[in-house]
Amino acid sequence: MHKDLAGRHALVCGGSEGIGLAAATALAERGADVTVLARRPGRLSEVAAGLPRVHESQRHGYLAADAADTAALGEKVAALCAGRGVQILLNNTAGPAGGPAHVADPQAYLDVFRQHLVAGQVLVQAVLPGMKAAGWGRIVNVISTSVKEPIANLGVSNTIRGAVASWAKTLSGELGPFGITVNNVLPGYTRTQRLDQILAERARATGKSEEEIARGMLATVPAGRFAEPAEVAAAIAFLASPVAGYVNGINLPVDGGRTKSL
Repeated sequence: MHKDLAGRHALVCGGSEGIGLAAATALAERGADVTVLARRPGRLSEVAAGLPRVHESQRHGYLAADAADTAALGEKVAALCAGRGVQILLNNTAGPAGGPAHVADPQAYLDVFRQHLVAGQVLVQAVLPGMKAAGWGRIVNVISTSVKEPIANLGVSNTIRGAVASWAKTLSGELGPFGITVNNVLPGYTRTQRLDQILAERARATGKSEEEIARGMLATVPAGRFAEPAEVAAAIAFLASPVAGYVNGINLPVDGGRTKSL
């Protein structure tokens, strides 16, 4: 099963760091050809060159694009797909700034909706012809446990993440007959730059130290620790694999048991 993705091409968004980088590594370790997508070409070049290769024919590459510029994003990914089809799409975009929902600028909702849901739609439409032609595809969206339980002080994020979850669930029913699955991974508190951002924002808002904020967060996690990006990546790699072909339309929390709802 180590090479169960040999011959598959994965497009990993947000692949320059954090969960995206860990997912790109996990998919490459399982034999997939991986193209990492983010905004910084220099960093992406380093990532692509350093990804594992478990067989001689494995090819990795990168695509510099900004999810906020959906027109350019669609053009670049369509060109990539014209050259070599994409069978695995990982939608993964940095989360928005924190703050209560009722004070957020309406434009913030529009901007984040474009960066997350509209960009996801553009990407799906670019990769879908190749997936349909192959009769096989995996679309995995990295969102948040907030789709089950809203997280305090993340008003814009809670709102848009919920929209993305409903979009994905709708797609899963539409695309299932073509051999394409659509699933969501819901990371809990994970050691990434996003966690650093949340700790800093909460410290500023409360006057507490980041260490105090971290201890309070961990008190809500039965596992008693933050996740490592590789642990979230393992769930992504499973959903992208052939053995997950009958798993479709789910929200999979990877949160150490923190989410209390079913």
